[in-house]
Order: sequence, then structure tokens, then C-alpha cells
Amino acid sequence: MVAGPVAGTLLADFGAEVIKLEQPGKGDPIRHSGPFCEGESLYWVVEGRNKKSITLDLHVPEGQELLRELVAHADVLIENFRPGTMEKWNVGWEQLKAINPRLIMLRVSGFGQTGPYSMRPAYDRIALAFAGFLNMTGFPDRPPVRPGTAIADYQGAMMGAFAVMLALYARDVGKAGGRQIDVSLYESVFRFTDVMVTAYDKLGIQRERRGNSHFAASPGDHYLTADGRYIALTIAANNVFSRLCAAMKRPELVDDPRYATHAERVRHYEAINGIVAEWIKTQAVDAVCAQLTEAGVPHALVYGVEDIVRDPHYQARGSIVTMHHPKLGDVKMPGVFPRLGNADEYPIQPAPELGADTEEVLQELLNLSQGQIESLRRAGAI
Repeated sequence: MVAGPVAGTLLADFGAEVIKLEQPGKGDPIRHSGPFCEGESLYWVVEGRNKKSITLDLHVPEGQELLRELVAHADVLIENFRPGTMEKWNVGWEQLKAINPRLIMLRVSGFGQTGPYSMRPAYDRIALAFAGFLNMTGFPDRPPVRPGTAIADYQGAMMGAFAVMLALYARDVGKAGGRQIDVSLYESVFRFTDVMVTAYDKLGIQRERRGNSHFAASPGDHYLTADGRYIALTIAANNVFSRLCAAMKRPELVDDPRYATHAERVRHYEAINGIVAEWIKTQAVDAVCAQLTEAGVPHALVYGVEDIVRDPHYQARGSIVTMHHPKLGDVKMPGVFPRLGNADEYPIQPAPELGADTEEVLQELLNLSQGQIESLRRAGAI
């Protein structure tokens, strides 16, 4: 529901002409996902941006034929159905590559196009569980914790957009023709589980929930301040630990054999982490952040959205942009990332109304007459 469409959004943000194909009368499921403002899905306002929308019903032969005609003019087709769905509609990879041998077809699914689980339905949380991510997220004495945003969906979208660009480059420099790309949500997460499998393979280590501790950081945690906020710290390098000790006015800790090296600090994690926690909880946020900043210690206040929209760094970099929406007026949302030169090169256009571009696309891309378009509409194809 998210990964495939957002892969299209990422490409659209950088100037690709992306034509969103939607079910007549229903539209993309994201249009019906909250939160809503004045009847508009804010999810759609963000992830439908920079696209055109046409309606097309793949359940009817006329709609299937229309897609085949569109594909003849396309560089890329993105689909996010369960494997086999496009084939059922007579618009699978074999049929489409015969029409356009240069076509790149990105196929996004929960478990991939092959394998014994390929036909299983999946959403973000299911992929996170299957990839081993949830098993190491949370505290050891409590159930696994879902992250606060759709990590698998968005990593799947990034993988998809990345793969499309690789395939287009290989095609356009003559190293390959069109190709089918198989992106699964679980593998998009699994690739970022760092050494989990390798450590198990070579050392028998089974990664489990450790709360906020991490084998590469000691001390490291989300520390409570005197005024009830949390500060994130990660200390691995010895010189950074020395700077932290200077900020705490505890220089003797640098020469303590329990804390002299990163390996020793990991062995004595509870002790050194407790010392840092005690120091931070006696101070308000502003005071402790000022000391850490002066000492050059990497840290961040654990931000909520109100902190983000007020922060001068977000403002200076234009991380949040304002787009004018025809119904909602000015709407703030994340900008276009990553940055390629001047951000002004990539203006954001509002997410389209359902089917807003159907006639324009069919007339300009396929040279269909008004009469032909009306015939398709009567047949329920658009």
C-alpha cells in the first residue's frame, strides 16, 4: 500500500513524470487513510505529491488493453500487488516486455516474487517481524516494539527507487535491456540488520532485545534530564569519551581501567552508563546540552514534532517545505531528499484529485479522441 507508491513519489520528487493509475471511484488506498483535514487525507497530500492521476480498471479487458498501450510509451512500471495479480489481469512481465522490450518493471511485495511464502499477504509490521527487526527492538523483559513509522515500507520504497535508477542506467548505456525488478519488504529491512546473521554464523551470537544499549556504544542511552526530557548519547571512540568526562568534570574516569577502552566500557556498561545518567538527571536540558556542545560530544535532544518545526537548523536548511494545496491552503511537509544541488530545482506540486489527468494523458500520450475516451468511460475502463 505504501512502498510501491512511495518509490514513485521519490522519483517524481526529482522530476520523473509519474502517472498514478487508480481504481475508478475508489482511488489509491492511501487516499482513505487518516489523519484527515477538511476531508483530505494528509497521508495522500504528502505521498501523492508531484504525480498525475488517471483512473484505470484492470479488472475489465478494456482497462487491461489501455495499460498495454500506455506501457508502450513508458520507461518504468511500478506495481505493488501480491505476486501473480498482474498475470491474472493479462498484464504480467512476459506480456508487457513483449510490448516494450526496454521496460523496467518494479515489482514490490511482502515476501518477493518467488519462494514458498511469496503468496502471503504482508504489511509493514509483518515484514519487520519476518526480517528479525522486531526481535531486537524493545526491552528484554517486554514484548517487541514496533517503530513509530513504516520502516519496511519506506525502506522498500528507497530500495525500489534505487533499483529503478540502476536498471535505467544499465539500459541506457547499453549494458542491459528492460528488466523485471523484485523488491520484497522483508529483504529491504533484512539488508540493514548489519552483522546479525554473520555474528550468528561465526560466533553463535543471537541478537535479542537490549533496550537502548548497543554493542557499539558504551556509554549510550536516552538519558532523562531534571526537567523531564530525554537526551540521546552514543559514545564509542576513546577521544569522545574523554570529552564526555571533561564535560562531566570527571577526568579521573579516563584513566580508570574499567573505562580506559571501548571494549572495557562495554564490559562495564551498567556502571559507566549509570554514572552518565546520574550526571544528566541533575540538570535541565539547556544546561546539559550547552556543556555537551562546548565539549564536542555528539548528542541530541529526543525531538517531538513541535521541536522539529521550531528548530533553527531545520529552518535554515529548508528541511520542511511549504506547499500550497488548492483545498487546504499552505501545508508543511518534508522537503525533497537527498539534496542534489539547489533545492529550488525540485518544486513540489500538490497531490492530484482522483482521475484529474485522465483525459490529458490519454489524449497526449495515446492520441485518443474525446469519443474514444467516452467509450472507455462507458465500458468502466476509466
